[in-house]
Amino acid sequence: MVERKLRYKGMSVNLFGLPDFSVSKSKKNIPVSKREYLCSFYSNFKKDASKNLLLIYDIPEARKKERDWFRRQLRNFDFIMIQRSVWVGPSPLPKDFLDYLKRIGLQKEFKTFNLAKSYA
Repeated sequence: MVERKLRYKGMSVNLFGLPDFSVSKSKKNIPVSKREYLCSFYSNFKKDASKNLLLIYDIPEARKKERDWFRRQLRNFDFIMIQRSVWVGPSPLPKDFLDYLKRIGLQKEFKTFNLAKSYA
């Protein structure tokens, strides 16, 4: 026999129509995906470091949270925005940052190029 769950206005209720809190407590044990908690990285570059790395990215709208996080990290690394998805900053990007991008699936969403001259 299948247990039938009663709901009222989106909430689980018992036979008397009172909220069933035992159901909501069980949802607290659901593991949270890694994308909900994005790590912060900080720059090891000096403020006057030459900006010789061009970074171009295209992160889709479906991953807006990761895209905004990526922009904040570029600002932390003292990158300058040339266009919305084109940034220039010091080189090279930290290895732990690149490893983290690979782990969350953003490694194929951007390209980097070394500039012959430093960006003014």
